[in-house]
Order: sequence, then structure tokens, then C-alpha cells
Amino acid sequence: MRRVRYESRGGPLFLEESGIPEPGPGQLLVRCAAIGVTLPVVRKVREAAEPIALGGELAGEVVATGPGVTRFRSGDRVTGLCFGHGYADYAVLQEAMASPVPAGAGAVDAVALVRSGLVALGALASARLAPGESVLVTAAASGVGHLAVQLARERGAGRVVGAVSAPGKAEFVRSLGADDCIQYSDDSWGDPVDCVVDAVGGDLLTPALAAHGRLVAYSSGGGTLRAYDLLVGAKSVIGFQMALIASGRPELYEEWRRELWRLFHEGAVRPVVHARFPLEEAARAHTVIESRANLGKVVLCP
Repeated sequence: MRRVRYESRGGPLFLEESGIPEPGPGQLLVRCAAIGVTLPVVRKVREAAEPIALGGELAGEVVATGPGVTRFRSGDRVTGLCFGHGYADYAVLQEAMASPVPAGAGAVDAVALVRSGLVALGALASARLAPGESVLVTAAASGVGHLAVQLARERGAGRVVGAVSAPGKAEFVRSLGADDCIQYSDDSWGDPVDCVVDAVGGDLLTPALAAHGRLVAYSSGGGTLRAYDLLVGAKSVIGFQMALIASGRPELYEEWRRELWRLFHEGAVRPVVHARFPLEEAARAHTVIESRANLGKVVLCP
């Protein structure tokens, strides 16, 4: 089979031939049909001291199962998070990190919707968004952000604001249901909001929160939040990590997954794919993510 690898910090990425892996206990061997390209993986290629296995979100067909697997069998369509070599024709998934792809949805739909949507949905739930409240979504054109904008509207937000890095992304974010769109470089971000769903970090986020506001960080590019700014406004900062939900609260993970697919089939949430690349063009896919050029999800299709 083919897989993508690199040998030194920062790349380059290259395609190599490798043996098809064998699924171990509790594992599924999946023939990959779609692979999501994410900013965390792109960052690790640039920043990790040693080369990493390029894993992440994928969807495809189960072709073999390891000992102890009970929920899936060969021929099932699944999506999930791969912690090994996922940029490949075949990859291994832990059964606990896999979920079925329902009829009427394709592999690309699953990769664009499930993992990113679960993060967006979980971040909004952690923010305790109440109907009528206002929400600011940073990285609003990203794979997670563009779903968070739609889910905030679906959950009854009274005002949804998207923050983007370039003016060309504003129309896209508004088309998803945002009332306003601001750029990080703007002098003012408008009226403070009740909730911030953040993947960017930075010093402007605390002033963006109204009194008693909640900021949920699901990813971060750095920046500092001053404790005094939180104190005087009774503001909260909450960290969110989907892996902890998947491992510690599987029933909640499953509830959110069902909700996402329901909204997808009802047409209430629309995952957008910015571009599809063949496996051999993984480096181009990384460049799109690294340059923040994407409007929605970037996907590899072996």
C-alpha cells in the first residue's frame, strides 16, 4: 500500500510503499476513502522534534477486525480518529474511536462532519450557550469553525459573529449564518459577546467577552489571558478536548454524534469541503491549511 511520511522536522512529505498493517486486539483495519487534514497535524510536522506518524480523521470501509472487536465487521463503513499512520491506503482504528457512517452519507461527508462537528458541538456545550445569547467563533472559516457557526445558530444563538484572518472569508462565513464577520486586525470587535469558541488565542479575546462571559478554548495559537480581566468581569475560561470526552464519557460522545448526523440529514448543518487532494499531493493540502487559505475542510482521497 501507499502511505505518506517524512524524515525530518518540517518535511518534505513523500509517498512510500509499505506493507498493509494487521489489526491488533480491539482494532479495525480500514480501507481509507477520505482523510481529513487538520491544523494540529500540520503544526506537528513543522514543530515536533522528531517525525510523527501522520494520523487524524479518516473514513472508509472495514476490511478486517482484530480480536475482541464486537461492534463492527468487514464491509461496514466507519469514520474515526487514527493515532498511527492515517495518510495511507489502509489504516488501523481503535474500535473505541470509530463510529458508523449512516446510509445517505459519503466518506468525505463523514470526515468533514464528524470529528470537526463533535469538537464544535462540544465546545458550544461547554460554553453553556443559552438561547438568545451571542457567540464569537474564531477561525470561523476553518474545518471546526464553519460548523461551529452553523451549530451556534441551530442551538438558538441570538447573534453569531465570525472572526477570520482575511476579508475574502467574510462572505463565506456569513453564508453559513453569521450575523457579523470581523478580522483579527480590526481595531474594534464590536459589542462584547456572551460566549467565545476559540481556536486562535491572543490578547483580544478577554475584552471580547461580556460580563459573566465564557471562553472555550479547543485549540490555541498562543497568547495570554490576564487573570485580572477575568476577575473584574466574572468571566470564565474553559479548556475543551474531545479525546477526554471520547474516552471518559462515551455516552455523551455518542449522543453528540447522533445529533450531528440528524442535523446533517435534516439539512440544518452543511459541512463544506474546500478542496480534495490525491494522497500523493498531501504536501499541497498541508500548504493550504498552513496558509489559512481554506474555507471549510481539506480532504485527502486515496
